[in-house]
Amino acid sequence: MSESTASPVKVWDLPTRLFHWSFALVVMAAVITVKVGGTWMDWHPPLGIMALMLLLFRLIWGFTGSRYARFSSFVRGPQAVWAYVRHGVSVNQAGHSPLGGWSVLALLLVVGLQATTGLFATDDILTAGPLNGFVSSETASIMTSIHKWNENVLFGLVGLHLAAIAFYAVRGKQLVPPMLTGNVKAVELAPNNPSARDDIGLKAWALVLILGLSYLGWWLYGLGMSTPMSF
Repeated sequence: MSESTASPVKVWDLPTRLFHWSFALVVMAAVITVKVGGTWMDWHPPLGIMALMLLLFRLIWGFTGSRYARFSSFVRGPQAVWAYVRHGVSVNQAGHSPLGGWSVLALLLVVGLQATTGLFATDDILTAGPLNGFVSSETASIMTSIHKWNENVLFGLVGLHLAAIAFYAVRGKQLVPPMLTGNVKAVELAPNNPSARDDIGLKAWALVLILGLSYLGWWLYGLGMSTPMSF
């Protein structure tokens, strides 16, 4: 079978793809609610909890998911990152590149900080995180300050992420379609890239995680609704 007619390589399993787009939509919606304000702020805390639960899913999936979703497949040391920077998009490996892998970790870290501080933050008017009532006003103030400052870091990383997608597209490497279909044409990859697992067992495990984290998120939300705020 020639390279041009070879079967596509499964790179992204269904749970990874659903996480990716859900995470993007939830983070975007959380930002919009802040910028619009008013009654839209009522949606901000539950959206922040959803973002945190999705983040926890990705962290667990990074150790238990399919081949290319695991951190061990794309988190590389400085030498590998430098080698990739030197050779650029000519290194056609499946999954995240060494540089892209670190950008994924950076996004997860920044969103994680944003969602975690949001649990304790308050606007001192009507909106507060579900754990705000469990801390002092001084602690809540510190968390709120970090939450506001970190928003700028988040915007910067998202901008770099979008710029990278555009850069690779100009260089002939499309990153969006594989995250929709899960597949990459074999001709676009270096030889001997095996397909990732995407069977019913893997999806069942993802469903178990989703149900468990959904319960945790619902519990957090209910905790905030039943606890008086620190102000």
